[in-house]
Amino acid sequence: MSEYKQLINGELVDGAREIDVENPATGKPFAKCPVADEAQINQAVAAARAAFPAWSAKSQEDRAALINQIADELVAQTEELARILTSEQGKPLDQAKMEMMAGMFTAKVFADMRIEPKTLQQDEKNRIYEIRKPLGVVAAITPWNFPIMMAVHKVAPALLAGNTVVLKPAATTPLTTLKFGEICNKFLPAGVVNVVCDNNDLGDVLTSHPDVDKISFTGSTETGKKVMEAASRAIKRITLELGGNDAAIVLDDADPVEVAQKVFQAAMMNAGQVCLAVKRAYVPAPLYDAFCDELARLAGEAVVDEGTAQGAQIGPVQNRKQFEKLKGLLESAKAEGKIIAGGNAIDRDGFFIEPTIVRDVSEDARIVREEQFGPVLPVLSYDDIDDVIARANDTDYGLGGSVWGKDIDRAVSVAEKVQSGTVWVNQHLGLSPTIPFRGAKQSGLGGELGQEGLHEFTQATVVNIKL
Repeated sequence: MSEYKQLINGELVDGAREIDVENPATGKPFAKCPVADEAQINQAVAAARAAFPAWSAKSQEDRAALINQIADELVAQTEELARILTSEQGKPLDQAKMEMMAGMFTAKVFADMRIEPKTLQQDEKNRIYEIRKPLGVVAAITPWNFPIMMAVHKVAPALLAGNTVVLKPAATTPLTTLKFGEICNKFLPAGVVNVVCDNNDLGDVLTSHPDVDKISFTGSTETGKKVMEAASRAIKRITLELGGNDAAIVLDDADPVEVAQKVFQAAMMNAGQVCLAVKRAYVPAPLYDAFCDELARLAGEAVVDEGTAQGAQIGPVQNRKQFEKLKGLLESAKAEGKIIAGGNAIDRDGFFIEPTIVRDVSEDARIVREEQFGPVLPVLSYDDIDDVIARANDTDYGLGGSVWGKDIDRAVSVAEKVQSGTVWVNQHLGLSPTIPFRGAKQSGLGGELGQEGLHEFTQATVVNIKL
């Protein structure tokens, strides 16, 4: 019997079978995970549907109080959960603890929000206002790079708005999410949150289920297209947070060494496995050598090790499939550009990739056109600002980006021309649960976080009164 259980209708249950969960630092199984069959998916959705009337009838204050209790329990269990997260995801232990704290903070921010009626028109002849109602059952599907944080991004606003949830984590990082389910079960009525796992084989069963009213998905663009197709059959409400190929544009008045240090951190966080990480850096020709040299120095000094090792800064890539993809990209990069740091998988157990910097690479190289999702950064030179803006925008993606320069007005002018859901100036990865986060182009649909992210879990109704 596994120590990890699914959560269905308030009961911690085994799956129809079990799968191994690998530690990416060793490449070997370290735990068993229960996985559902179609019948258990149906049971979870039915439980959420049955729980919806009573849950949605509670006041926002009552629902917020329970979300706060879940957040407090996340803090109380941070040490245990962080160790599980490091074991299954690979990130250094201090970063795993930071993810737990981020989840707690996000939950509390949403618990402080409220959905209020909005007056649209009020005069002697008409009173028109808008109210927002919960949608029903939300299918929340989370990725393997930030399992807890992404779960909270979906579960907390869904619950506050009055919805019930079926949460399905990524097949390679299910364990921390199952423990999160236990926390939810400690405080919530049966069926309000259900957690089921699969082996990447039951996503369509959940997304196409007739009793699922809303899908909130974070993952790859290719999988997002399949989710959108499933949702289209019943015009389900969807939020898609998908891939990115975020460009950092360095202006000619920037300090190349100082900015290189910040860009390096934004590219290598979580071993580069961040949808919003810097994936391409564009640097003016006069600053190019100094910028590349500093990146190469930082990559050479970075401590790559298993997440529990003292001083580890960069852990392994999370799974074998991504590891093999990155090895292929690195082989292409050796032919397409000049590798000045890293360039190889590390000869040890697990899925470790050297922090890699590639310079003198063309715009059509694989390492530039594709989202690496690993500790790999191509650096490209430019001469003309209008040209580099066009190059940065020449992608199907549009999740994030950044512009770096001392002249703030000029940097802002460039930032406003970048075709992305978020563009930072003199920072990257500056996120807050109070600020909405959304993708442009094929990087997503709808948004998360902020009051707008909360509203994504509601249906607006206009009440139009003739006085």
